[in-house]
Amino acid sequence: MTAVTATSVIDSVEKQLFIGGKWQPATGEKTFPVYDPSNGSLLCEVGDAAAADGAAALDAAAAAQADWQARAPRERGEILRRAYEKLLARQEELALLMTLEMGKPIGESRGEVAYAAEFFRWFAEEAVRIDGGYAPAPNNPGDRILVTRQAVGPCLLITPWNFPMAMGTRKIGPAVAAGCTMVIKPAAQTPLSMLALAGVLAEAGLPEGVLSVVTTSSSGQVMEPLIRDGRARKLSFTGSTGVGRKLLEQCSEKVLRTSMELGGNAPFLVFDDADIDEAVEGAMQAKMRNIGEACTAANRFYVQRGVAEEFARKLTERMTGLSIGKGTDEDVVVGPLIDEAAVSKVTELVNDAADRGAQVLTGGTTVDGPGNFFQPTVLTEVPAEARVTTEEIFGPVAPISVFDTESEALGLATGTEYGLVSFVYTTDLQRGLRISEQLEAGMVGLNKGVVSNAAAPFGGIKESGLGREGGSLGIEEYLETKYVAVAM
Repeated sequence: MTAVTATSVIDSVEKQLFIGGKWQPATGEKTFPVYDPSNGSLLCEVGDAAAADGAAALDAAAAAQADWQARAPRERGEILRRAYEKLLARQEELALLMTLEMGKPIGESRGEVAYAAEFFRWFAEEAVRIDGGYAPAPNNPGDRILVTRQAVGPCLLITPWNFPMAMGTRKIGPAVAAGCTMVIKPAAQTPLSMLALAGVLAEAGLPEGVLSVVTTSSSGQVMEPLIRDGRARKLSFTGSTGVGRKLLEQCSEKVLRTSMELGGNAPFLVFDDADIDEAVEGAMQAKMRNIGEACTAANRFYVQRGVAEEFARKLTERMTGLSIGKGTDEDVVVGPLIDEAAVSKVTELVNDAADRGAQVLTGGTTVDGPGNFFQPTVLTEVPAEARVTTEEIFGPVAPISVFDTESEALGLATGTEYGLVSFVYTTDLQRGLRISEQLEAGMVGLNKGVVSNAAAPFGGIKESGLGREGGSLGIEEYLETKYVAVAM
């Protein structure tokens, strides 16, 4: 068996655009660079799509739509099942590819490939469960009400850099199952995982034109014309709330269906009856998964006064001394942040909190040497006006504040425009359920630090998004309901 190396996995990936089932260069053969965030080295150059390339991709999607949605649901499901198996068979090389372009530790990349594959398995099963209805009209015994579900039509998909494969399969899986064609644009920082995924789907038998991948350094120039074109009937976006707002404005012109998975500001509540060791373990999962670069990451820790000192001490012990370095090293648990801008943002947030009186128990600074590294950090006595309490950190920083009463904790947790996920630790089941119902969030981790699951509806409320991805609701986002009045 050939050894999997950085060079071999980079060389194995097509660097061109994937349009209408064929690999082709971007207009003018333009390219843009992809860098390794652990040392700033150039990994490769990939095709830099222009507006004309996006238009060609939408042409292919529109042309393939009628035939694709007419295919049997079982056929669509079997393609997803084969793709699921292929992803797992290539887990090691795909994980290494992801670590090289994104930076996360190799163990986490392996986990993401498995998680990404699970969406294909889940929606392979959902493809054959698209239902409808048939009933007598209540006021006219001679009429019948027929309800059918049909594919929305061509979809535009935009994915982020932090989960470069799973965010793709979470959108592609239900679109394929429902019978929708797609144009997908991955983040410029991490295009390689999506290009590799396109190759896997082609190998699994996805027909030409059903999926096109346009990599580009000019997202707006390529995607806005497609949104305003009129042939695409849905946009699914994962990214920041600010960009999401702009995309919603653009989608309003043609009244596109939208799914928006946007920013988060997740509170992590620890009550004085919680098992502190379990709470600390959950905090490490909720904070340090993906180096803290996740919309679901715990952003604000609120701990009841009676256990605040113990929680802070034990969390600091866990955060101190975590191995930092290039994610390809099996012993590393904290990789680099995605780029220099991310490091600058985290540094600003920590310095702002410290300037306002927060105490730095561990970390608090960047790491010397090449790469975009920041030390795992714990802050206490964080004042309410500190920026870390209102802005998404997207880094390995845990700011801790103290509360006294349940109502105070709820006020702190819900006092934000975001509502993606919240975490609650308590051994009182009634309290846990009561708090979970009152928290303004689309998801709650009750005594659990990770909520993501392909079988569960992922999504937020308020300014954290619209719609749900995953679970039985995930395919609903790609289906339209049609009513047919039948005269008997």
